Amino acid sequence: MVKNEQIILTILAALVGLLGGGAAIVFREGIALVQSLAFGFDSEYVFSLASKLPWWHILLATTGGGLIVGLLIRFAMPGQRVHAVADVIEASTLRDGEMSLRNGLVSALISAISLGAGASTGREGPVVHLGATLSVFVADKLRLGRPLARTLLGCGVAAAVAASFNAPIAGVFFALEVVIGHYALKAFAPIVIASVTGTIVSRIYFGDFPAFLIREYEVVSFLEFPAFAMLGLISAMMAIIFMQSVAFTQNTIKKTNIPVWLRPACGGFLVGVLALAFPHVLGVGYEATNAAMQERMELWLLVSLLVAKTAATAVSLAFGFGGGVFSPSLYLGAMLGGAFGLIATQLFPELSSGNGAYTIVGMGAVAGAVLGAPISTILMIFELTNNYAITIAVMIATVIASVVTRHVFKHSYFTWQLATRGLDVKGGREQSLLRAITIATVMKSEYETVDPDASLDTVRHRLQESHYGEIFVVDHFGMLHGTITLADLGDAAFDTTDDAGRSAEDVARHNPPVLTPDDTLDQALKLMDSVHEEHIAVVADRYVTRVVGFVHQLDVMSAYNNAVLQARAEEQGEV
Repeated sequence: MVKNEQIILTILAALVGLLGGGAAIVFREGIALVQSLAFGFDSEYVFSLASKLPWWHILLATTGGGLIVGLLIRFAMPGQRVHAVADVIEASTLRDGEMSLRNGLVSALISAISLGAGASTGREGPVVHLGATLSVFVADKLRLGRPLARTLLGCGVAAAVAASFNAPIAGVFFALEVVIGHYALKAFAPIVIASVTGTIVSRIYFGDFPAFLIREYEVVSFLEFPAFAMLGLISAMMAIIFMQSVAFTQNTIKKTNIPVWLRPACGGFLVGVLALAFPHVLGVGYEATNAAMQERMELWLLVSLLVAKTAATAVSLAFGFGGGVFSPSLYLGAMLGGAFGLIATQLFPELSSGNGAYTIVGMGAVAGAVLGAPISTILMIFELTNNYAITIAVMIATVIASVVTRHVFKHSYFTWQLATRGLDVKGGREQSLLRAITIATVMKSEYETVDPDASLDTVRHRLQESHYGEIFVVDHFGMLHGTITLADLGDAAFDTTDDAGRSAEDVARHNPPVLTPDDTLDQALKLMDSVHEEHIAVVADRYVTRVVGFVHQLDVMSAYNNAVLQARAEEQGEV
């Protein structure tokens, strides 16, 4: 059974790899088509060609593209927002891999139009979402179980990243690090197959060329490593500023009366205005990133583009354009590293490896901190450079940047996006189990009750007989009037002098906390923690509080632990 399942999963991983690689190709060609319609060229050398266009052409392309994007969001996207990597993480962690094919295709279309029209975002995020969507579609059609569906989702992500950067190792670890959240062999093997397959498809179509043109660099001296560590610290500051800029712009636009469908057009106009001074901010930005890596930019331009690209990307994302943050974070890292390298080289020319080396280190550090994916980012830089010495420098800077960013900002860009929607994925897969199991599966129907008009003597006896030290006051219709514990009786627990004329109704705690059968274990534990009670009544409806059972904290934790053990066994192929 296990062998058959592994064979099937291997075949499906290869299929998903083909789909992921094909999705990357179609998406890039879609961007090129839109770009040729908007600007008159389909080359990735955007800023050098756009700088030759008249001002009105740039503004018309970015604003008109924004208007089309806004209309698509208004009429074709539920929730009126474009889906991206954060939605893939949510699907994997909280929704058992459930994703909508329609939303995935429309989001890819919107993102392609956005990037083709000059929006300052990245193309990798949309490809990741599209690859994940296609893999989930395959899993749904084949009626695969939850563990296999989540593994295939990771395969789609790996194939998309690998095809985008021509970096199969980075694709594998991005899927495991950011989306799947574990490195179990059962998931690792098919994800490797999908990533390699996606890379092969991309190389057959585009050729075996890296995403960036990188010269050979050598670290001159180990005395240079403190400078790399300092660059990591500054990269953390850059990552935080970038994410805070997106958050600030997003909060600002929400306070305006601009309709959601009109916001991308307004954002497109603002990006177009920025592009009149700095056409380098248009689109994915690979040309500008390559120029920085080849040391063809002066200090003033590097610093200016840091500010301009941050503003353009914040506007693009906050105003509703589609796209990701991978390319912008690499861009910002390249500009920051290049500027830092120029200064370091001027101060200590005999110890510097050249500002191009610092550009590479800055790329890894900023991207790793923004994405919350230091391992896959480091591996991607290694695949692009094939240089051990530079990779060690990238490791130092990226780890420092990631740790500082997580400590100060508390989130990566993706987990911040989910947090703004009220979603917390810190607990990963195990946390989602609490939200997937309902109270109906753990509640018990035998509970201790007492009539509202029962005497206090009866109440005392019932409490003594109660296993949990708590009884529910329930009338003959089954309606909950309150709960009674020994503490609720107070002095009457042992003093019988005031028993006359007093009943259970008089000493009961009214409006007690309750749960319904449809509530989840997560809701139950949060309620128990907030009211400091372990024993809670379950009612059919919160408005008509007819008691149907009760739940105890030990039962909730036992159900959760059993679900965790089963989920881990499924992921490791033990079930």
